[in-house]
Amino acid sequence: MIDRVPAVLEVLDCSQDRAVRQLPGPRPQPVRSLPVRPAKRPFVKNEILARLSIQQLAAIGECLETVVLKERMVLQEPKKPVEHVYFVESGLVSLRVVAAESMLETAVIGYRGAVGTSFLWGGHLSTHQSVVVFPGSAHRIRLEDLRRIMKVHPEIRDHLFEYVQALTFQCVQTGLCGVRHHREQRLASWICLAGDAIDSSVLPVTHDYLSSVLGLRRAGVTETLIRFEEQGLIRKMRGVLQIDEHKLLEDKACCCYKLVSAAYAPSLSVRALGEEQPS
Repeated sequence: MIDRVPAVLEVLDCSQDRAVRQLPGPRPQPVRSLPVRPAKRPFVKNEILARLSIQQLAAIGECLETVVLKERMVLQEPKKPVEHVYFVESGLVSLRVVAAESMLETAVIGYRGAVGTSFLWGGHLSTHQSVVVFPGSAHRIRLEDLRRIMKVHPEIRDHLFEYVQALTFQCVQTGLCGVRHHREQRLASWICLAGDAIDSSVLPVTHDYLSSVLGLRRAGVTETLIRFEEQGLIRKMRGVLQIDEHKLLEDKACCCYKLVSAAYAPSLSVRALGEEQPS
């Protein structure tokens, strides 16, 4: 399901001054125009879009489409041309390396990020498979439209580069984590990162899924999650995992969790931009 996103900024009609005919009698007072309200900043949860100025958001907003992200929906395939960039608003997307009928997850993308940004490195083909894990929504833009807008507003490219650097760091750190850290640390780290990515403590995830994306034995995953539950860190229900003690779960995670979280920390306050007034 795809809907065209309405124009980002409100367009306000400004009445033009009309000439006042001189008539006998008292001189008429000049007609004063009503004050023009500042353009309202629309609400977007995606952190990349939220950090743009009103003018930049207006430019890119004309080309955005709202897309419903359904579970197991494939957004991009490896070695296929990148046609769209998806700015995730809600839900979770798994970024994967696929080879020889095997798969390994390298990153998860939620409202802090976007899918399809590999073009910034100069490539035209996708390097990963991108699959929706938790359903949600995204703002989609055609790659050629985004390139055109970035020529006029190069600051948008700068924001995307900052994100791509963080995403690249997460992919590399995930590879290191897989060979250096043990099962309990990796599971705790993934649960914390996924919870942060969707801004929720409830994760619709199964033991089978965690086993496949982390390359762990299912029995080992189940054993570790039972231990987390006994310690009061999480609660397991059928097909759902709820985080009860995020801070304590962080303590169980390896250093990768804090390193990756720090990489995504915005260098510019989103709230400050939200209060920005057009010049």
